[in-house]
Amino acid sequence: MSIEAGQPLAGQPTTARQTGPRRPLGGLGRAALGRAGRAALLATGRQPVPDALEPLVRVHREHHPQADLGLLARAYRLAEASHRGQKRKSGEPYITHPLAVTMILAQLGAGTTTLVASLLHDTVEDTELTLEQVGSGFGPEVAYLVDGVTKLEKVDFGAAAEAETFRKMLVATGDDVRVMVIKLADRLHNMRTIRHMKPASQVRIAKVTRDVLIPLAERLGIQVLKAELEDIVFATLHPEEYARTRSLMAGHEAEPDAVLDPFARLLGRQLAEAGVAAEVAVRPRHCVSLHRVLLKRAAAPGPDGRPQGPQPADFGRLLVVVEENADCYAVLGELHTCWTPLPGEFKDFVAAPKFNLYQSLHTAVALSGGAVVEVLVRTRRMHEVAETGVVALGDPDPAAAAQDADELDRTDPARPGWLSRLLEWQQETPDPDAFWSALTADLAGDREITVVTEGGETLQLRAGATCVDAAYLLGEETGHRCIGARVNGRLTALSTVLHDGDRIAVLTETAPAGTGPRTAGSAGSAATAGSAEASEASEPSGPAPEWLAFARTPAARLAIERWLADHPARLPVVRTGPAGGQPAPVAHRTAERRPAPVVVDGQPGAAVRLARCCTPVPPDEVAGYPIRGGAVAVHRTGCPAGERMREAGRGALEVHWHAAGTPAAGYRATLLAEALNRPRLLADLTAAISAEGVGIVSAEVEPPQELRVRHTYTVELPEPAALPAVMRAMLKVSGVYDVSRPHAPEGGGARRPGGNRDDRPAPGVRPSWGIHGRSAAFTGHRSPGGTRGPEG
Repeated sequence: MSIEAGQPLAGQPTTARQTGPRRPLGGLGRAALGRAGRAALLATGRQPVPDALEPLVRVHREHHPQADLGLLARAYRLAEASHRGQKRKSGEPYITHPLAVTMILAQLGAGTTTLVASLLHDTVEDTELTLEQVGSGFGPEVAYLVDGVTKLEKVDFGAAAEAETFRKMLVATGDDVRVMVIKLADRLHNMRTIRHMKPASQVRIAKVTRDVLIPLAERLGIQVLKAELEDIVFATLHPEEYARTRSLMAGHEAEPDAVLDPFARLLGRQLAEAGVAAEVAVRPRHCVSLHRVLLKRAAAPGPDGRPQGPQPADFGRLLVVVEENADCYAVLGELHTCWTPLPGEFKDFVAAPKFNLYQSLHTAVALSGGAVVEVLVRTRRMHEVAETGVVALGDPDPAAAAQDADELDRTDPARPGWLSRLLEWQQETPDPDAFWSALTADLAGDREITVVTEGGETLQLRAGATCVDAAYLLGEETGHRCIGARVNGRLTALSTVLHDGDRIAVLTETAPAGTGPRTAGSAGSAATAGSAEASEASEPSGPAPEWLAFARTPAARLAIERWLADHPARLPVVRTGPAGGQPAPVAHRTAERRPAPVVVDGQPGAAVRLARCCTPVPPDEVAGYPIRGGAVAVHRTGCPAGERMREAGRGALEVHWHAAGTPAAGYRATLLAEALNRPRLLADLTAAISAEGVGIVSAEVEPPQELRVRHTYTVELPEPAALPAVMRAMLKVSGVYDVSRPHAPEGGGARRPGGNRDDRPAPGVRPSWGIHGRSAAFTGHRSPGGTRGPEG
């Protein structure tokens, strides 16, 4: 489909008067015939259509046979009278511009109301006509469309006028998408005549068209308009490359097509034999599309290692138009049966339409000579929507939309999903420069992707979006509290780029009254408070400045920047002592002789040392092993270090805990916390430990691996009963999903490169929950022999 210029073609008659004198009918003179014609028109109530409107009327009637031509005629007369005496930079009367814009819209199939607003779209901006006069003469609907495309005055807004005009236009588009359709047609005609502008103005207008208007045309699905805009912008900004590409296209058109035309005829015969009614045609590429193909060819070396040149099949694609959806797949079956399909080239946009309502089957097949041909398959209705986008859906009917509203219908032309999101974040950006930067960044993506939450919610994101963008799309509070994500069932970093069809769950910190990470967008996986003694959750850490490096959507970036501005960076306060009002643990004094906490059977006076590798605490099952100096080392049963001593020939001694032998400095215990990495995690964990009246002897943080991090703490317990309380407190820290008491690693504590221990935590204290959901109640620890430890 091609969009013609709006002016009548020179040399072609458009009215009866332009065809030359005719023989009067019935002997009537010309004047008498004119009077009779006017009388007939008045008798039927039909007003004559101005000559300049006749080409427009013919095109409009092809799409809307019952159109109100009188309304169009009135709009034209008012526009012509208002613009009379005004000239364009090309020297033409100004009325030629609204006529050309209206012709573009008529060729797209726009309704009469849209055409009326198009004829009047510059009257309020450039003439003495007021918006109230437009509304009184043509109704509030036309007045709203005219107001939506009217520019704001530079006198009032200065340098911000262009950005604020686009903001105003987008807000109006949110209520009626025809505002943007008229603006796009207006820009197309201006780009057709851009050669009459100054060179600096040409570059400025072309860049705005490239950065804003072309992406908007893509999102509204108006491909014929988008393709022409792309070619004109390409010619304006890159004239040399445009000339080379046009030269290649002209050379190809001058020669017989040896690939696409013969294959189109062959495919047509094959489909006819299979009983599939279809029209097969060669669809030439426009200039920018061919240029992109040539760039890919140049970047991919051929068999000889040199860049590849253009191939005959690069200049176009085959378009197959059928009647029913099922016929699309029948055509696909014939294609893939008779020719070799290329892996990875098949895309089904029929079952899963694109965000701009586009539907087609895409595939590529290899011919016998080695040429690769791309084929598009769609129905007639799909083809109409693919060419003209939201215009093909017709003028929105608010009454019908309210009556037939369907929550599952995502084809509402008045409020596409991308536009709804854009309108949400633009309200939070009062600064025009920030709005303009965010708008161009949001429109920079060539396409959108669809991801699905584990709860079944569908999220539309721009290509290249990350998990943090998905978190903020679920809500600003969810984004601020997110600490990780699960993509396709695997824990992943927030910086992970999402792909079309991914399944995601956003893991968040606890809400102010909860205890533990929640999962946003996941069915039944949110954590809840698990014990009555849960302490009030700490304030969420919020987004980190590093998130700005991988936040791709304006909504996410603006929310992060706003939070960081409201929460200046402050150093974390790490408390390693007991909470206020609680007795401090007795300082560790190595020189003082401690009462023996363990009694060795048969050796009542033997010196006992609790092993530091496994840090036994009553009532762990323990075993003693003789060491130098006649002392006995006490290890937890199953400790790898104790097992090595047994294998070395040191017989195990029977030992048991002595309640009266608690060391004056308390028991040492090593705790391993596994968590999702986030800011302030170390501060929150140490604060939770010290709040239980427990002193921290040492702390070790391993380098994060993908998203997870492991903290190892050695603490001094005032009494054995403090151990489960400490572990419960650590489990309540947001992001912590496992707390255990590790044994010493195998092989003397060797580490893998990157800092991870060689062994995973042995069966020490394991909470009764996993990453998919948990209970905060502590279930104690179990030694290898099966005896339960202290209950929480």
